[in-house]
Amino acid sequence: MGTKKASGKRKSGGKKDKRPGQGRGTGNSFAGASFERSQVLGSGTQTTKINVQAYAAVPTALNSLPGLPQEFTGREDEIRKILSILDPRSGPGAAIGSVAGLPGVGKTTLAHAVGHAALGKGWFTKVQMVNLRGYDPTPVPPEDALEALLRALGVAAEHIPPTLDERAGLYRSQLDALRREEDRVLILADNASTSDQVRPLLPAGHHAVLVTSRHTLPGLGARLFNLHPLQPDAAVDLLHQRLEVADPDDRRVEDEPTAAEELAALCGYLPLALQIAAALLADDPDQPLSERVRMLTDAGTRLGGLDDGERNLRAVFDECLTRLSHQEADLYRLLGLHPGPDISTPAVAALTDQPADKITPILRQLVRARLLTQNSQARDRWSMHDLLRVHAQEQARITMDRGRVPRRRFEQARTRLTDHYVRHARAADTHFRPPGEAVSTLFTGREQALLWFDAERENLLATTHTHARTQTALDLGFALGRYLEWRRRLQDAVTVRAHALEACQALNDAVNLPGAWNNLGGALQELRRSTEALDAYRTALDLHQQTGNTHGQASAWNNLGGALKELRRYTEAHDAHRTALDLHQQTGNTHGQASAWNNLGTALQELRRHTEAHDAHHTALDLFHLSGNTSGQASAWNNLGTALKELRRYAEALDAYRTALDLHQQTGDTHGQAVTRNNLGTVLKELRRYAEALDAYRTALDLHQQTGDTHGQADIWNNLGMALQELRRYPEALEAHQTALDLHQQTGNTHRQADAWNALGTALKDLRRYPEALDAHQTALDLHQQTGNISGQASAWNNLGTVLMELRRLPEALDAYRTALDLDEQTGDTHGQAVAWNNLGTACRGLERYAEAIAAGEKAIEMLTQEADWARTGEAWAEFAATLNVSGAEASRVREAWDQSATAYARAGDDEAAATSRANAERPSGTGP
Repeated sequence: MGTKKASGKRKSGGKKDKRPGQGRGTGNSFAGASFERSQVLGSGTQTTKINVQAYAAVPTALNSLPGLPQEFTGREDEIRKILSILDPRSGPGAAIGSVAGLPGVGKTTLAHAVGHAALGKGWFTKVQMVNLRGYDPTPVPPEDALEALLRALGVAAEHIPPTLDERAGLYRSQLDALRREEDRVLILADNASTSDQVRPLLPAGHHAVLVTSRHTLPGLGARLFNLHPLQPDAAVDLLHQRLEVADPDDRRVEDEPTAAEELAALCGYLPLALQIAAALLADDPDQPLSERVRMLTDAGTRLGGLDDGERNLRAVFDECLTRLSHQEADLYRLLGLHPGPDISTPAVAALTDQPADKITPILRQLVRARLLTQNSQARDRWSMHDLLRVHAQEQARITMDRGRVPRRRFEQARTRLTDHYVRHARAADTHFRPPGEAVSTLFTGREQALLWFDAERENLLATTHTHARTQTALDLGFALGRYLEWRRRLQDAVTVRAHALEACQALNDAVNLPGAWNNLGGALQELRRSTEALDAYRTALDLHQQTGNTHGQASAWNNLGGALKELRRYTEAHDAHRTALDLHQQTGNTHGQASAWNNLGTALQELRRHTEAHDAHHTALDLFHLSGNTSGQASAWNNLGTALKELRRYAEALDAYRTALDLHQQTGDTHGQAVTRNNLGTVLKELRRYAEALDAYRTALDLHQQTGDTHGQADIWNNLGMALQELRRYPEALEAHQTALDLHQQTGNTHRQADAWNALGTALKDLRRYPEALDAHQTALDLHQQTGNISGQASAWNNLGTVLMELRRLPEALDAYRTALDLDEQTGDTHGQAVAWNNLGTACRGLERYAEAIAAGEKAIEMLTQEADWARTGEAWAEFAATLNVSGAEASRVREAWDQSATAYARAGDDEAAATSRANAERPSGTGP
């Protein structure tokens, strides 16, 4: 903790020790006297009857505070902040602080800790703690508190006047006398419920008062501190220390760290609840923490499980209700009907059927009572501590069980609340639909609808779950999906779509059933659960065909194509999108046609039919523009950029991506911006503008992190690694590829794991860690074989060959390159074939099979020139020149090859490589480059 416990001997600070009662006219001794229900804690333990020691004879008794529990932890920041106002250097006036918090949060113990720390710093010569019992049935009146304090300060009972004002005057006189003696007193006024209880106890200056209360007590002019539950780590530490105090050999927290974290969370990180749970565990040393977690998991029995026979959390919360007005207690119980973590003022108005301006003052009273918290940023939102919410839910059930009238009233309140959420969710969803469809005027536009969805997301999910298999779940499942996908809350999207489907089935809703299957398929596909998505789409298609719904069939076929593409069944995907296009053309659905053309283009790209893909995306772009769909235009521009990139039309690709980025920024599509930034980086890398590529990738990574898109982050890390390799920053590249691999393993994406292993292998090769590189490429090959990815296998074989070359295992390298070539020929990947031919030529040259090497090099040059990949063409000419040189070819032929290499590199914008090739052209034949 860093705080010091008070000792019986106080520091003199170099001055003569001054004892209370000495040098003053009140030198009365109270040794052996007893005071019934004394409110002052001096020496001894506070009970209903306290013996007060002879303070004149033992001055340090005034400094006595209860020792801190050994498990006290996690309050260092709070102690530091409160000490800052108690510091005598903070100003000449009285230092007054007020600590407010909900019951059980540890206000009293914190006050003790502050007292010990302040004494340890030598700031006070005396500390008095008075318990005002503000929340007992009969709180201590201020005149009684003053009597207790005056007696503790050495005033004889017969000298204490009868009235409040007179006692307050005498109290101030006593404190002023202490000031003149250079003594400074800290008064700890614990458990106050009103400002009136405390105000007479405030000193005029020099001294200090620290008040604890469930209320803020703003009328005191005090510095206010809101005490919150412990941080998770500190809560677990409290459990651990409390169990260790009971039994030093208790290792349950270390043995079950996850269960310990769950238990702390179930206790709401509330010190009192944690202490009760620890006491119950200490009483049953054989009980695993996981068993205690299971006992507390059910909200209906949680409070009952936090009762150790001496302390009962439910009783503490019940007592809070007795101090509320009828309206406040009724609202507290009604809030127990709300399933989510917080609630807005309009939602409370719907729940209570009261105008917002009438219900807000009652909400604020609950805040003052520490039964509710008002959001400091969004002032119209309110929340309860987890355990208070459980208590409010209990209270709601108890009220409903009292009879038909209260049950009906509460059920009507619940219906109003769910209707409020459904109505607003449906209205907000209209702003995420394609252009041309009617939009609700309940929201001014997409931005306002998005803000509402963001604020209410958790409440809407909780409402959907609470009302499973009902019309509410169906309505919210349909209304939330587009927003959740927009925000990339993909698992939540699957959950609500599944709830909608289940509700359709439970309600026998045949009209919405096909749409529910289709929507579930879309959510599953976003999570890369493509096989399940395919099954869902097929079910939707069958149902639409049964009802003859052409529009529904077209949508299902389009989505089917997307799932087939993810499963690398590109020809089937192409056919599905073509079918969708035909059906959308039959119905005249312009937006549907645009979407089908866009998806058809992506399938054509995977089939390496890039010119056709380019045309398809252009058609999609025109149709999206015609329908005024900005998001669709952004997607089409992005895909058009990819087609242009594959056609090596890099400048046009850059323009296309930048246009897509501008449109995504207009619509606020963070995910779309991330994808486009990634694509921009890839083109910049192809243009050898590596620093710019790196910036683009990093921006894309930040955007994916904002949306929590783990798949996207993994892809970016892999691309970052490749850009870092080009910049020869190999250790950073290795770390980036390892991060990509870890993320892909988290998501279970085998195909992407294979890509990451392949990239990891190239980074290891660059670091000359050849055996590890070989293992990485072999792992990539194995994974690509598992998924049936022939293109991926070809890439892995090619990279394997390169590492084998470095290990001088040339025959094996040659075999690897030939396998890569065969696989690229199977897929029709001309560019891949060209790279494999170039590598084959290099391997043959190493084996002194010069004729084969020359033939392979010529093949590579021809194909790369056709592909207009000028960087790799320059590389191929360079390898060809080296082969000609060692094979004894004529000097003019070698020189011509180097010149061709320089020309190709120059076209690629790689001036450094071009200069190197020109220099080699000037070398005499027969010398190495």
